Amino acid sequence: MLPELTPEALHARLQSGENLQLIDVRQPDEYAFCRIEGSLLIPLGELASRADEVPDDRPVVLICHHGVRSMQALAYLQHRHEHTNLLNLRGGIDAWSRRVDASVALY
Repeated sequence: MLPELTPEALHARLQSGENLQLIDVRQPDEYAFCRIEGSLLIPLGELASRADEVPDDRPVVLICHHGVRSMQALAYLQHRHEHTNLLNLRGGIDAWSRRVDASVALY
C-alpha cells in the first residue's frame, strides 16, 4: 500500500505550518483552472526529466484530479528514485474542493 493523506489531514498539516512541498502532476490547463495554493506543477509526463525538482528533505504531497496520476507519480519516485518522503492526496483536488476548500473549482 502506498502512503496516502486525506484532504482534511493535509489541511491540518498546512494550517500547523508544517514545511510540506505540494507537487501537482496534472496538465497545465488543469492546473491553470484550479490548484492548491503553493503547489508546484510537474505534469506526470515530465516527471522523469524533472525528478530532481522533487525534494527529499521534507514531506512531499502529490496531487492530481482524483488521486490516480499522483499515485503513479508516487510509485515511480519511490521505485526509481528511492524517495521515502512521499504522500498521495487521497481523492485528489476534487476531494480537496469538496471537503476542505470550496473556493477551489470543480471540474
